[in-house]
Amino acid sequence: MKNQSNIQPNSVQMIEVHDDLVGQRIDNFLLARLKGVPKSHVYRILRKGEVRVNKGRVKQTYRLELGDIVRIPPLRLAEARPEPKVGAGFEAHLEQNILYEDDQILVINKPSGLAVHGGSGINFGLIEAMRILRPDEKSIELVHRLDRDTSGCILIAKRKSALRLLHTQLRSGQVDKRYLALVAGRWPNRRKTIDAPLKKNELQSGERIVRVSPEGKEAQTEFSVVRRFSDCTLVEARPITGRTHQIRVHAQYAGHGLIGDEKYGDELLNKRMREKGIKRLFLHAASLSFVVPVSGKRICVEAPLSPDLLVALDGLENSSDE
Repeated sequence: MKNQSNIQPNSVQMIEVHDDLVGQRIDNFLLARLKGVPKSHVYRILRKGEVRVNKGRVKQTYRLELGDIVRIPPLRLAEARPEPKVGAGFEAHLEQNILYEDDQILVINKPSGLAVHGGSGINFGLIEAMRILRPDEKSIELVHRLDRDTSGCILIAKRKSALRLLHTQLRSGQVDKRYLALVAGRWPNRRKTIDAPLKKNELQSGERIVRVSPEGKEAQTEFSVVRRFSDCTLVEARPITGRTHQIRVHAQYAGHGLIGDEKYGDELLNKRMREKGIKRLFLHAASLSFVVPVSGKRICVEAPLSPDLLVALDGLENSSDE
């Protein structure tokens, strides 16, 4: 079998999966190795079944197993593009927002508006920027993802062994994620669990949207009240499962859409909140608890809210029944 580091996109490739690739998603495996091939094309050949694992079709979420044989068809290369550069100011901003770092991993407080990876008209995202900032780290990968407009804790692995261990923790529910979200209206006092299956849909415009559907995948989110305001509530959200847009859709399903959510929220309320200084999606990954690879110690990393959101909260009127 050919070595995965020497892929030639203009010919059929047969690649055997070794220890360092076990547990990696097939789409991430392809994207990391097919530099110069448009991302949309990589996903297209997956959907069409041109990429085969052990001679069979697989979905983009398939995770590689030891000994798998991956067949990659001939692919066209995109025109060469200059390597993205990180401006000095942006570089300093990212460095200042690193919350935890060791030889295996790092956790960063991702700013709202920064995509986690490039594609779809975006030259580069967080992971590309971190690879530029850490040129000696050859195996930097995202452990999980956040929506572009969501801020807060995101975990990045520097070693493939760490990536596998953390993916195992994610699948077994050992990673505890807590979000702060500002939602419309008065959320009930008691902690409440939303248990509603979610299904991804694609509109004619190509926009991806998620809906509660009996045909969807199992999804649960726990919510608890943090602070009440006159026409909204600050809640803590703990996703038990990890579905796309889960917190946003579950909040909408409960009748309390997130403030600043242009896809699932209340347009009129969002407009009023913009006038009060909340000009973005109010969803923040506030903390992340997990077992550190190698040391085996459990840590909890916390990300503070950005100054603009803190100022906006201070300007909101408290609820009289708080």
